[in-house]
Amino acid sequence: MAQATHGVGGLKYDASKRARPPELSVFVALLLIVATFEILGRLVIGDSFLFNTRENVAGLFNQQRLEVIILQVSIVGIIAIGVTQVIITGGIDLSSGSVVGATAMIAMSFAQVAIVNGNPNPKAIFPELGWLDLPVIVPILVGMGCGLIAGLINGSLIAYTRIPPFIATLGMMVAARGLSRWWSTGNPISFPTESYAAIGKGLMPVMIFITLAILFQLIMSYTKYGRHCYAIGSNEEAARVSGIKVEHHKVLVYVIAGVLASVAALVLSSKNLTAQAGMGVMYELDAIAMTVIGGASLAGGRGSIIGTVIGALIFGVIISGFTFLKLDAYYQEMVKGVIIVGAVVLDQWRQRRQAIGG
Repeated sequence: MAQATHGVGGLKYDASKRARPPELSVFVALLLIVATFEILGRLVIGDSFLFNTRENVAGLFNQQRLEVIILQVSIVGIIAIGVTQVIITGGIDLSSGSVVGATAMIAMSFAQVAIVNGNPNPKAIFPELGWLDLPVIVPILVGMGCGLIAGLINGSLIAYTRIPPFIATLGMMVAARGLSRWWSTGNPISFPTESYAAIGKGLMPVMIFITLAILFQLIMSYTKYGRHCYAIGSNEEAARVSGIKVEHHKVLVYVIAGVLASVAALVLSSKNLTAQAGMGVMYELDAIAMTVIGGASLAGGRGSIIGTVIGALIFGVIISGFTFLKLDAYYQEMVKGVIIVGAVVLDQWRQRRQAIGG
């Protein structure tokens, strides 16, 4: 029976019109993309994209490829967790990639060893101060402090001066990139301590990404902080009237986004064992794309961390799939552009459909 009558006035409930969670549609899209690469792999190069075809290797799935897929999106995925919260509140953050570059340079300069191959570290930034071989907690706190300051500036400008988030974070993007180049006059900073290098070793980036994703999914789903994010993104004035301290909350959201960008910088620089001023270029756009692909609305009020994680996996599958098919890297950028535009068009279509239905 498709319809049932409930309550006074003969209101009817149509089970066929129940809204499916947007994450389900994104997950189906992920499966279709995986299936497409699997079919193309069988037809074009005679190999499987997802499954193990080596007789001397145990296991049903290609474990190495699965690890590569999640590894190559885990660092940007950490940024995307913060960007998701910003977009849910109706904002945008264009500065996260540049914050990664600046944080990586500054944090790495506090994580250097004193001696390299029996000689003084040739790339030491603070040799005269003796700030070498410091405990790993020092560069971690310095790095996270950089992200906190960047987020605090972004949030304060947006909340208290009413500058559009696009302009405020664009200014931070330019300033932070300049800071990363000025810090060591454009030279890379290398030779970290073993404890710092361990942060990004092996599958540690994946573990950090998954842990943060679970943590913030729970926060966004079951805490007052999460409810306030959705309320502000849905209707800021109504949220203010209901007693939510909108300005304070916006600052907090951008601070969290900045700190998560700094965490990504710590993982990236420790994984690469070096920091360069150009680190993080275009990361902010990839993070925004992951969020929108994951079902978040650029108008605010809708989105989830789990959707962003699936969006990140879609990016990872596409990059790995193109490499698997031996296609040139620039095709990846072209496809990324199509996916970003397509995700925004889909979001606009969903909003119009909901407006008509409402």
